[in-house]
Amino acid sequence: MFDYSLNIGGSEWMIIIFVAIVLILGTGKLPGAARKMGKAVNEYNKAKNEIQDQIKEATEETPKISGPVETEREKLEMIAKSAGVKIGDKTDDELRESIALKMGQKRKEEPEKKE
Repeated sequence: MFDYSLNIGGSEWMIIIFVAIVLILGTGKLPGAARKMGKAVNEYNKAKNEIQDQIKEATEETPKISGPVETEREKLEMIAKSAGVKIGDKTDDELRESIALKMGQKRKEEPEKKE
């Protein structure tokens, strides 16, 4: 059996691609195409950096608890404050629901029991 595959390395492929682009676009349109490609790469990098910054900010936010909590209610209030949930006159269950919604988690309702 004969192996007719091309043994072309990475840098050789870059030269082939460059020659193909010059043949397709011509030498007159090449600088404009390079500018457009540079702008596209720049926009991509900006978007990537913004997303990375947002992820970094979101992961750095940790609840600040000062001292031990004595009751379940105090714990709920501290979590609600750190999540930005208004406490008001909410019951414990309403606070739990508000915190879960704020955190992006939907609380699963218990299925009804069939008799």
